[in-house]
Amino acid sequence: MNGDISHAGSEEKLRRLQSVTDAALSQLGLEDLLDELLERTRDLLRADTAAILLVDPTGTELVATAASGLEQEVRQGVRLPVGRGFAGTVAARGEPVMIERVDDTTVLNPILVTRGVVSVLGVPMLNGAQVIGVLHVGTLTPRRFTPDDVELLRLVADRASLATQARMSRLDRAAAVALQRSLLPARPQAVPGLDVAARYVPGTEVGVGGDWYDLFPLPSGHIGITIGDVAGNGLRAAVVMGRIRSALRAYALETDDPAEVLTRLDRKVQLFEPGAMATVIYAVLDPSLRTMVMSSAGHLPPLVAEPGEPTRIIEVVPDLPLGAYRDTPRRTTRAELAPGGCLFLYTDGLIERRTRALDEGVDLLRRSLTCQPADAMCSRAMAALLTEAAAADDVAVLAVRRVDASG
Repeated sequence: MNGDISHAGSEEKLRRLQSVTDAALSQLGLEDLLDELLERTRDLLRADTAAILLVDPTGTELVATAASGLEQEVRQGVRLPVGRGFAGTVAARGEPVMIERVDDTTVLNPILVTRGVVSVLGVPMLNGAQVIGVLHVGTLTPRRFTPDDVELLRLVADRASLATQARMSRLDRAAAVALQRSLLPARPQAVPGLDVAARYVPGTEVGVGGDWYDLFPLPSGHIGITIGDVAGNGLRAAVVMGRIRSALRAYALETDDPAEVLTRLDRKVQLFEPGAMATVIYAVLDPSLRTMVMSSAGHLPPLVAEPGEPTRIIEVVPDLPLGAYRDTPRRTTRAELAPGGCLFLYTDGLIERRTRALDEGVDLLRRSLTCQPADAMCSRAMAALLTEAAAADDVAVLAVRRVDASG
């Protein structure tokens, strides 16, 4: 008889567990979803409080993200160190922790004590083997949580982790796309004597990343031309890209030497963007539009074409990428831009494929391009290199053609 009751009780718990992630929840935004999950979790485990804390990007702190019965945690922006206290121990160990008697010696968060929480149970939220957060419940009366309680909370945490990761990925992608669009206008700034066009396409596998391009006139009469690629993808790469692009413009105001600009930019990345790495090529076109001086931080070689002549590679010796090694020496290369001549810059997403070497991709691009209007060059490059399938990585290209000021 007792076995039947236990079996019936388990079935009831499983039925209620299904309610935690029913189809209706899939229509909710992230905040509403977490709030609803916590309400249902409290009911499922007959708890008085429930909260979700997510690991911040540094991996060193837990941030209160959603709460039911402990709303102060979110309102006050509670942050707890990983490895210390109740929730921090759950995150550091990656396993459940229960405390039957909460006090100042067992928890770091004073809100739990102030709220009158007596007993707590916490489990890790996992993405594969990685801890991404902590889900915990508490009661205002003494309670010894059972193995069944632990297992149920684990299952809820698994469901919450999947939902959280999916929604956060979509939010990150949307934010990264918005940032890219705000920083990379469809058509770069108009400059007399130059016909300029560009393209940017997010990758199908990694999504939005850290590719960028830029062209801008300087007070000296020179023209700055650049393209680059921050390693990684997603919102973090897009944010770093925006900072690097903005800093490059600032340093370009102080010197017309592209190697010096990249040297200063590298110092900035080393100090303020630890762990970031980016390839960049920065060219400075003189006021006559005839001569370019450029420096490469590990970026792919630019191409140059003249009317009636084969497109050729500009032999720029690449120095180390930004962020790779402190105080690396940087060199410059001089090249000519003939009347009607074209310059073409690109990122590796355009040419890199698992089925061919990088040099083969560069050569295929070179053979596909001729000197023509900038917009046509961009279209031709995309058509020639993105025929078999969409690029897995994001793609940025920038074409510049020298024309008469009137044309």
